[in-house]
Parts: sequence; C-alpha cells; structure tokens
Amino acid sequence: MTDLNNASVGFDALGLPENLVSAVKALGFESSTAIQAQTIPPLLAGKDVLGEAQTGTGKTAAFGLPALAKIDVTIRKPQLMVLAPTRELAIQVAEAIETFAQHMKGLRVATLYGGQSYQPQFQQLERGAQVVVGTPGRLMDHLRRKSLKLDNLSFCVLDEADEMLNMGFLEDIEWILEHLPKETQMALFSATMPAQIRKVANRFLKNPEHIKIAAVKKEKANITQYAWKVSGINKMTALERIAETVEYDAMLIFVRTRNDTIDVAEKLERAGYASVALNGDMNQAQRERTVDQLKSGASSILVATDVVARGLDIPRLSLVINYDLPGDNEAYVHRIGRTGRAGRSGTAISFVRPREMYSLRHYERLTSGTIAMYDLPNIQEIGKARIERTCTELASIVADKELTAMREIIETMASESELSMTDLAAALLYHKQLKQPLQPKEDPKPRRDARERNDRDSKGGESRGARNDSRGGRNEARGGRSEARGDSRNENRPERAPRKAKVARSDVDWQTYRLEVGKEHGARPGDIVGAIANEISLDSSYIGAINLHDKHSFVQLPKGMPDKSFTQLKRVRVRRQALEITVSDTQTPAASSERPRKEQHTSS
Repeated sequence: MTDLNNASVGFDALGLPENLVSAVKALGFESSTAIQAQTIPPLLAGKDVLGEAQTGTGKTAAFGLPALAKIDVTIRKPQLMVLAPTRELAIQVAEAIETFAQHMKGLRVATLYGGQSYQPQFQQLERGAQVVVGTPGRLMDHLRRKSLKLDNLSFCVLDEADEMLNMGFLEDIEWILEHLPKETQMALFSATMPAQIRKVANRFLKNPEHIKIAAVKKEKANITQYAWKVSGINKMTALERIAETVEYDAMLIFVRTRNDTIDVAEKLERAGYASVALNGDMNQAQRERTVDQLKSGASSILVATDVVARGLDIPRLSLVINYDLPGDNEAYVHRIGRTGRAGRSGTAISFVRPREMYSLRHYERLTSGTIAMYDLPNIQEIGKARIERTCTELASIVADKELTAMREIIETMASESELSMTDLAAALLYHKQLKQPLQPKEDPKPRRDARERNDRDSKGGESRGARNDSRGGRNEARGGRSEARGDSRNENRPERAPRKAKVARSDVDWQTYRLEVGKEHGARPGDIVGAIANEISLDSSYIGAINLHDKHSFVQLPKGMPDKSFTQLKRVRVRRQALEITVSDTQTPAASSERPRKEQHTSS
C-alpha cells in the first residue's frame, strides 16, 4: 500500500500523452496532486487501483486522464464507464472528462441519470459515446433496455464508493459489475474503507494497487454560512435580490454546467449587474482575461463551475453563492473557501431545494461551523434599498458635477410651465425608475427558471425531478427508478429484489401515525422513509414499522413529536399526495417485537 501525501510532480512526468498534458496545463495545473501522482502510473500500466482519499483531492483527473489515454476514438462504443452516487456528481465528472479530452477529436461523453427523459440519453449512446458517466439506477435501466452495451468496455471506475454504499446502492453496484467484461480494468475510490467496500474490492478488483492519501486538516476560515430554502420564487429572482441588497465587493456564483454559467451571467447582465462566465469551453487566455476582469473591478460577479474555479484566489471575493449545490460534500468546502482567505471574512449563501436540506448537516460537519437559514429580502426591502441607492447617486452627482446649466434649465421649465420644482424632480425621478421601479411589486405569477422548464419531460408533463421533491430526493439519487417503473414502457421489466431497510432502533417509545397515502397512489415504504427523514431531519433508524394499505398507511415514529415537525409532515407530499399525518390508535402488525427488525418496512 502506498501512503504518500506530498508526491506532487509535473503531469508531463507521469507518462500521459501530450494532448492530455496540454489540456491539463491549459486549465492552470502544472503539478499533480498526491492522489494523481500515485494513481496515474499504475493505471497507465494496466493495474487495478483501490484509492482511499478525501473528495477534492483531484480523483477525477487521477482516473480520467489515464482512462482517456487508452480510449480509441475511432471505436464508437463505450470504453470507459464511471459510476457516481448522484446526478450532480455525474454531471461534474462528465464535464471534467470532456475538458481533459478537449484535444481528442471525436470523443463523446454520455451522462446517464434519473430525473431526465430517456430520449436524450438514448441519443447520446446512439451517437457513439466512448465515455459513459452515470448513477447506478439509471445505468441498470439502460443495461436492461440494451441501450447500453459493455462489450468494448475496458475501464470502469467507482467514484465515491462509500457514498454509494450509504445511499443503498451496494446491490446495484454488484449487479452492474457482474455484467462487465472479465478483462475490464477497475478503479475504486472512496474516502473511507468500510468492510462492505473492501468486500466489493476483493471480489471485483484484480490484485489492486492500494493507494491511501491521508486527509489534510483544513484551517477554519472566517466564513459566515447561510442556506436559503428554495420556495415561492425561482432561484434567478432570488439571485437578483441578493445582488441588489447584500453588500459585497465581488461575488462568485457556482452553477452545475458550462451552459448554466453563460445563462446565469447573461440574465444578470440584462438585470444590470456586470457579470462574466468562467467555464471549461474557454481557452487559457480567455480564462485569464475573465479572472483579471474580476480582480481589477471591471466586473463584480463571476459565474463558474467547480472544475475551472479550483485554486481560484481573488482577494476581492467576499460572497459565494451556491446557485446549485455541488455534486459532493467536500466540493462545498472548496467552493466557500474561495472567500474568507488569508484572514479575511466572507459570506456563503447556498440555494437548497427541500429534497437537498439533508446536505446541510454534512456541510456543517465538514466545516466545523453552523449554517443559518437565510431570509431572502422581501419586496419592501428591495424598494428601500433602491431608494437609498438612488439618493446616494444623486448626492454624488450634486457633489461632483457642475450643475449650473441644469439648474438654469429647471428654473426656466418651472417658470414657463408653472410646475413646482418638486413636481419636476418627481417627474424626472419617475422617468429614471421606469426600468427598475423604486416601489416594485411582487410578480403575481413567478416565472420558472429555464432549467426547471427544461427538466420537464416534453412528452410526460410533470418533471420527474419535481415528483421526487417530496421523497427527499432519494429516488432521484437512485437514478429515477421509481418513475421508470411507473412508465408504461417498463411494464415488462423484471422487478429487482427490495433492499433491506436500515434497522430501526429498539430503544424507542413508538407512536403509530396514519398517513393518507397508500398503494393505490404508487407509494412504497422507501418513499415514506425518505419523505419523513429528509423533511424533519430524522434519522431513518427512528422510523419504525410501515404498513401500506390501498388508500392510507401506518407508520411508527417516536412519541412526543414536536408540533413544528408534525405540522411540517402534514404538508409533505408522496406520489403527489399530501401525507396529512394524524395520530392513530391502530397497532400495526409489523410492530410485534417478535418480528425481525430488518423486515419492519413492509406492505400488506
């Protein structure tokens, strides 16, 4: 086992092809990280690798570069497959690989995840993608549909294996790996190495090189962290309100994709905020010019993706906005770390959808800090800020400009029109504020973000992502399998064996509750567990027996539930049905102490 944490060498010394080395250098990276220096050579030599390293250490390049070095772009079939726990991480990995392969003409990358229509994914595969990045659930779906074929697969990567284990993907991972060609080279990366991960490695990896990079303790930065729960208005409107009312020297906004950097920056520009985009489609000279604009003050807002913002150090940055949450928890630390550097203070605000609220606990633990909920400025505060800003601008003009000629014109206008100076000033102010009213009104029909509209299935109406909100995102992370099962196209697809539920605690005083959702609505025990656990931040071990009936269900929860949590659960929706939770005197059959705990989440 190799445990070397400071083995940083140049990429050109690792045996990589020149086209990949030049692509990495164009991103501003001259030296490799420890995990890259230790992993790239054995992977290039054809060995399997078991990598133990924290997120954010450069693992994507560690496996992506040697895998790309072995791809034959003339073969239009999958040769590299990467399994990622969430769609956000899958998108991030896919974009990073595309960036590394910018000089590999003809290379195509397919990104496969739940919550998205199958049709564009079919098209990506049909066009001959040599690289496939996806979540386990959706990869299984494509394998079963025969739309994904692995006959030519030479390299497979499990990224964030411990996260996939925590999310219940172990059986899925094993099923997928059983379908790989026997000669496929493997790389498994994980921040920790629990027994189940080691079991997977022992079963599927062939004499792997075990590379362990110790975690480096980070100095706590002076960063105030907030989270705004996305509700009521769309994220773009919220961003404009923050840009207008929050004091900042320079702002860095993190989004998910390269297209989003352009989309968000252009919208901010139209709203009157000097903004620039930074993404992997730009060459090194363009990126340097963009960063210089921010450093010099020519622009105050930078919209970027994770890949290109690594190592970004701009002293002016005082505010970081996570417009989209990162694909992994450690990336959050890297993002907010762009501010609060070298003893300076900074602020970070994350836009968090209801199904993503559970992530905040992980962020607090990683940063050894707290994340307070952020109250978005209301319309009255927006108006007050605009009036104060206008007054400051006018006072500055009075102090700095020669206004003798203007005063004479105003006096003449007042004399000839018999209008007062106040009326004329009010008329001029009214005309000035037409594009941005000093007394704005709420939009009665808040508009959707373009990306929210695009997430809707063009043929299926309501978006799969929206249907997953009430389930705490659990099914979304698993590749949208529950939605796929409900699709008429999947009626004949074989059903997988259910996963074992997390063992419920035996030291809890249980109370039975009735929920107004059941089997006729398509609900499953996992849906109920996910919705309850994520809505009130309740560990699933505190959720006892679940008994499904046709139009309702019963669930055991700890006695003495706080009123606030009880009220929250009333509004939660599962399969588009409100839970409408009430206390019940019914004792569920599964509540018997003689029943094995692992079978508690049952349906009748």
